[in-house]
Amino acid sequence: MWRKSSYSANAQNCVEVGRGVGLRDSKAPITHLAVAPRSWSAFLLSVKAGKFAPSGQSD
Repeated sequence: MWRKSSYSANAQNCVEVGRGVGLRDSKAPITHLAVAPRSWSAFLLSVKAGKFAPSGQSD
């Protein structure tokens, strides 16, 4: 089962997250990315810690 953020509402240009560590683009759901659980957790921690600049911005 795939999920997307409630902030996406009915938008079709979203990244969807699967149960576990599967990710896909809602516009092209046939393709997906599988990530190891530890790698996904490390990525989420980095995002929450602000280690990535918002799109279009750089340090």
